[in-house]
Amino acid sequence: MVPLRRATEVAFVLLPLILQGSALGGDWPCFRGPNGDGISSLTGIRKDWDKTPPKELWKMDLADPMGYTGPAVADGKLYICDRDNAKDEGLVLALDPATGKQIWRTAVPDTKVPDDNRKCFVWGTPLVYDGKVYVFSRVAHAFCLNAKTGERIWDRALVEDYPNPDKPDFGFASSPVADGQNIIFLPGGKDNASIVALDKDTGKTLWQSGKSKVSYASPVVATLNGRKQILAFVGPGLFGYDPATGKEFWNLPWPTLYDDKKGPTPVVVGDRIFVATTEGGETGLVDVKDDKPTVVWKYKDVQNHFPTAVYYHGRIYCGNDPSELVCIEPATGKILWKQSVNDFTSVVGVDDTIIALGGGGRSAGGQLVMIDATVPEYKEICRVNPVLFSTPGVSMFWTAPIIADGRLFVRNFKELRCFDLK
Repeated sequence: MVPLRRATEVAFVLLPLILQGSALGGDWPCFRGPNGDGISSLTGIRKDWDKTPPKELWKMDLADPMGYTGPAVADGKLYICDRDNAKDEGLVLALDPATGKQIWRTAVPDTKVPDDNRKCFVWGTPLVYDGKVYVFSRVAHAFCLNAKTGERIWDRALVEDYPNPDKPDFGFASSPVADGQNIIFLPGGKDNASIVALDKDTGKTLWQSGKSKVSYASPVVATLNGRKQILAFVGPGLFGYDPATGKEFWNLPWPTLYDDKKGPTPVVVGDRIFVATTEGGETGLVDVKDDKPTVVWKYKDVQNHFPTAVYYHGRIYCGNDPSELVCIEPATGKILWKQSVNDFTSVVGVDDTIIALGGGGRSAGGQLVMIDATVPEYKEICRVNPVLFSTPGVSMFWTAPIIADGRLFVRNFKELRCFDLK
């Protein structure tokens, strides 16, 4: 037993470190951040961007001609995927997040690139977990690297390991997710391998399940009404799986015009699940009790192409085609407000605000809009001219921004930039 005085001394030493972690926001080790919700714990950010835009700390060029992969930050390193077009192979890079200086670079041959003029390596986000980096390529090749050195530990061509893979039309775009010893991937194998769990250390298959064609949404680890499960929003609809065995708990049909074209990842809203689709599909809220999913509400009023929504301060912030950001009351589905930003607007929650990034497409993207998330009405705090973030000739910012260690990371098809939020 620790004496009271000693415990007090330890707490006194640790408290500033804990507060500093909150103030800087900590790591962002995977898609959607440390808690899988698209929210940073960073506090004390500057909110006067109209007068003093965030300072650019560094930028780096990216070679992947159709890059969507987002960065991940953990343990003093930023990880991002790129492509060596001359050698026709993928790259995994580790950078110093403070300076952008390269720490290591690992070439990862990925030769089975479809001949469809989309020769990108990865569309998902790396997962940094237990000292390793996990990458899932656009052709369903899974890689595990040493996070410190970049040395390859194992890799598997899941598209070959599981027969009759049912590939999404634009390739595989989901990001892996960790659950204990399991790393969850969506390779879309028809023969009971729509979703698989691989051993984090060896890559060995621990379980495989499902026969559905996968979409572009990523799997989610969630606890709903006291029951832990893996959520997968795939071609036929929404599925819940046992994280220990892969057994299907339940499923809910959620058809769309193109079943594999489900881009946004499901968002956990308390014990419920928010899902969004596009091109005439429905957006709604699902409740799951005793393995019986029920629709709380759904409609076609919101069409979200692929950026994933954020549930923050009791409200849902979600893109709406063609160029809006909407705020939704979860209990009823009521749209509290709509605001024009740009095509494919993505969002991140931080310090009682929503930062929205205009994706662009029909017009130049790169707009950054800061919105007060503590009130139900639309209250814009500031907006940044897209020129600050844009590269000549590049108009698309289709990757959601991330926040780590007090910095904002934004990428487009040509470069990654880092800005100081403090």
